[in-house]
Amino acid sequence: MNKNQKKNCELCGRMNVKTTVHHLLPKEEGGLFGPTAHLCIPCHKQIHALYTNKEIAARLTTVENLRRDESLNKFIKWIRKQPADTIPRTKKSTIRKKGKR
Repeated sequence: MNKNQKKNCELCGRMNVKTTVHHLLPKEEGGLFGPTAHLCIPCHKQIHALYTNKEIAARLTTVENLRRDESLNKFIKWIRKQPADTIPRTKKSTIRKKGKR
């Protein structure tokens, strides 16, 4: 399957969008051959902007868990209202860098 094939996003539900393969358990955390989800580019970018791979592996390894996450849920509600070709700028969260200062 083509990496950027147009499908429905399994996270936000937008239809006919370019999708990428998201490893529900990050590859770096042992998920190379594990379950994946087809996510639109904005949803995929938002997940990785908000959370480290360790955080994703610890509590966000299913589409349902991703949807229930408070920060992602706010984003999903917003992105659902956007046209299929919308790819907003994504900034890395400063929250994830807290203990590193």
